[in-house]
Amino acid sequence: MVSTEEIKNKLKEVIDPEIGYDIISLGEIEDIKIENNKVKIVFLPTTPLCPFIPMILSGIEEKIRELNLEADIEIDFKNIWSLDRVDPEIRRKLGL
Repeated sequence: MVSTEEIKNKLKEVIDPEIGYDIISLGEIEDIKIENNKVKIVFLPTTPLCPFIPMILSGIEEKIRELNLEADIEIDFKNIWSLDRVDPEIRRKLGL
């Protein structure tokens, strides 16, 4: 069985093209739940109007398929993404 950590490591290969860093380090993944061969992922975009959402969702689905799992992705438009979600090392690199 695939672990949540393995899924996170795979999702680090999905880059947010607007910022140039992976969606895990940017704090865009709120939750990951594994049920049988399905992975439920809650994705929090940096902005609800982000034009790259379809591209990022496609990347998530692709990486989950590479693990021989099916992705069920929910987009969280209720919560607001903020810079405090970003990995401290990435914040430093961005000069924040």
